[in-house]
Amino acid sequence: QVQLVESGGGLVQAGGSLRVSCAASGHTFSNYDMGWFRQAPGKEREFVASISWSGTILNYADSVKGRFTISRDNAKNTLYLQMNSLKPEDTAVYYCGAALYRNPTVVGGIRWWGQGTQVTVSS
Repeated sequence: QVQLVESGGGLVQAGGSLRVSCAASGHTFSNYDMGWFRQAPGKEREFVASISWSGTILNYADSVKGRFTISRDNAKNTLYLQMNSLKPEDTAVYYCGAALYRNPTVVGGIRWWGQGTQVTVSS
């Protein structure tokens, strides 16, 4: 069992930046590939970014490539998502997820989810 708690969401103006974090507890954090997903009202949860257990393999959705950066600190059991040049269409609840031996870029590959943190970008 892995417990995940997101934080750092909030309201920001378009063009601004925000960093969200995901604190993990339970099983060894460094065993898991991790992903960030988001869900806007009325839409399905979608992939944003993922990072391998070692931090060496990164993947991004085309919509955030060049603006968002995923990273992790295994010593602190924490996952991060730095979001720059934010747009109103980035408004959503952001979820972190842990994948074990599954693809962390798809919803079905995530075994454990956090509760989410709201990010709102005003125009």
